[in-house]
Amino acid sequence: MTTTASPSAPAVVGVIGGGRMGAGIAQSFAAAGSSVTVVESGGEAAAAALERVAGGLRRAAERGKLTGPVEEILNRVSTADSVAGLPAGADLVVEAVPEDAALKAGVLAAAEKAVGDATVLATNTSSLSVTELAAALSRPGRFLGMHFFNPVPASALVEIVVAPGTDTGAVEAALGWTQALGKKDVVVKDSPGFASSRLGLALGLEAIRMVEDGVASAEAIDDAMSLGYRHPMGPLRLTDLVGLDVRLAIAEYLHATLGERFAPPQLLRDKVARGELGRKTGQGFYAWE
Repeated sequence: MTTTASPSAPAVVGVIGGGRMGAGIAQSFAAAGSSVTVVESGGEAAAAALERVAGGLRRAAERGKLTGPVEEILNRVSTADSVAGLPAGADLVVEAVPEDAALKAGVLAAAEKAVGDATVLATNTSSLSVTELAAALSRPGRFLGMHFFNPVPASALVEIVVAPGTDTGAVEAALGWTQALGKKDVVVKDSPGFASSRLGLALGLEAIRMVEDGVASAEAIDDAMSLGYRHPMGPLRLTDLVGLDVRLAIAEYLHATLGERFAPPQLLRDKVARGELGRKTGQGFYAWE
């Protein structure tokens, strides 16, 4: 009888950016057995990135979600202060810097020069064009989107975004690595907002308009969706977790590419201007401690 071997995590992974998303991606691969290098400029930023990974691992251990000791897994994570410090033999490099197309393109082009021809490059963008980012690369066939969700370790989904020039081999590798992380994939072709951000943002923007119009409170709208439609959480609480600034940036991009149905509500613009960005600042549609 023939048996199919379970996919294994990539042996060596680079993650560019050690913020909440980057640290979560690094934690997930390290927990799956990968050796991970996190690129974060400056000693304080690198230390903060490692502490995010360590904190995530401790929380996972408390929930019984780790298969090994925290320190043993954390020892698989190191930092580099520039993209040039990525391991040349990396199987996968995931870019997880802020949602700025020019920034991402520059980082990815630098990463391509630092690693070997066989390395798969991935962007964690939640909405930007993977095809346009690929234009900055000399080997676009080894590039795709791997859109992780926040919080990465607990999320069950990775959205695999395939550009017209992406090689089949890169897609197959990404699918296997997703499975090795214990996550489910959805494969979509490159288009504005992909599947998840496009649908999620449409719901979130309409919920904000309802608050703006005085239809109902944020709590009532969220309860309507979580209790009535069995969403894990309501669209406004989710907006607070994602970050109102992130939601606004995605809305502006989709407004420019897909039209008026994604026009950002004035309430969203006002909250961002006041620094009410959600959980990360302590205030969004909810107050956070």
